[in-house]
Amino acid sequence: MSQISPAALRGAVDLSTLRNRPAAPAEGAAAPAPGVVDVVVDATDESFGQILEISRTVPVVVDLWAEWCGPCKQLSPIIEKVTRELGGRVLLAKVDVDANPQLAQGFRAQSIPMVVALIAGQPVPMFTGAVPEAQVREVFDKLLQLAAQNGVTGTLAVDGDEGPAQTPAEPELPPLHAEAYAAIEAGDYPAAIAAYEKALAENPRDEEAAAGLGQVRLLARVQSLDLQTARAAAAASLLDVQAQFDVADLDLAGGHVDDAFERLLDLFAQLPAAERAPVRERLVELFGLVGPGDPRVAAARTRLTSLLF
Repeated sequence: MSQISPAALRGAVDLSTLRNRPAAPAEGAAAPAPGVVDVVVDATDESFGQILEISRTVPVVVDLWAEWCGPCKQLSPIIEKVTRELGGRVLLAKVDVDANPQLAQGFRAQSIPMVVALIAGQPVPMFTGAVPEAQVREVFDKLLQLAAQNGVTGTLAVDGDEGPAQTPAEPELPPLHAEAYAAIEAGDYPAAIAAYEKALAENPRDEEAAAGLGQVRLLARVQSLDLQTARAAAAASLLDVQAQFDVADLDLAGGHVDDAFERLLDLFAQLPAAERAPVRERLVELFGLVGPGDPRVAAARTRLTSLLF
């Protein structure tokens, strides 16, 4: 994105119902305090009024995500890293859209990951979908420039400001995992895939490598796709397996899980039995990305089983 502008979200975001909520967070929710704070917090429907107030002091970056969203798990650590490096000049508010439906509705989060900023209570678009670290940094720089133009130039008192930081060291990643993460941040998805595949060859029970591999494969498949072109191709040929795969991947990456599953299940039902195997394999792969405990996966598995027998 070349430029960010509050006008771009007029009519697209409605936070009016959240402005006058009590500032106190819901029980167990992390909310920023007016004094020393962590610059990364979990925002809830109940605590968002306080987040809006803080946006009058520093720009607030709102990361809308969900546990089942693979691209979110790639993007969120990058946003958190860049936020922490800014030392209190930006607050990051993480919003689980499944747990906070009013915020999801207010931001009209039709696809995730979706990242929006707040400057003096006004929404500013940043980006939708996973993007490389270099682009995240570029957009954060533009956000700070826009905040300064609007007089929002404060700095939050961050934990550790009064003395040497005592942040516990993060567990060191296994070498191949670290190699994969570095490749993802550089936007080199084939290298990340190769690293995860090598990790699984060394340890087939490496669940983190398996999850990472599935997520990166999805990102690699969708990075060069155009949504309108893909949808047109799929509509023109309902039995074109690759065309339907492309749109299902885009739907899943954008958070439209039910649409992705329904498209592939409909395709599976229409194909001759001898041609169904690739569709079943893709469905199983997407089930793994969303997670076996998700009710949408359970419903899709049930329908797939009924089509098999």
